[in-house]
Amino acid sequence: MIRSLLILVALNTVISQLCLKRGVAQLGGLRSLTAVPRFLQMAATSPWILLSVCLQVSGYIIWMMVVTREKLGIAVAFSGASFYILMALAAWYFYGETLAPVQCVGIALIIIGVVCVSLRMTAG
Repeated sequence: MIRSLLILVALNTVISQLCLKRGVAQLGGLRSLTAVPRFLQMAATSPWILLSVCLQVSGYIIWMMVVTREKLGIAVAFSGASFYILMALAAWYFYGETLAPVQCVGIALIIIGVVCVSLRMTAG
């Protein structure tokens, strides 16, 4: 059950970030600090940005359930690693962003690191 919630948090966060990127791109991006007030006005009515915010809120509620049931070190390691891995793959798939070989090595190291953290936390 807890692993399912952790994966749900990671998926929720990835989808939220994809929606945010789409919404910000549709608004033309944020080019300077002086443009922040106007940008925030437009963002408040963007369906993609509003969906992103709703997903973040729901993810935070799920996260509260996770941290009441799991050790924080394990939860953060698993959720964070899942997010980084899924985000890199989603950005590649949906936005055509390339993954350099060094990034693939980094993803592998993240996976190894989470395994190590999880083993260390459960053994202690």
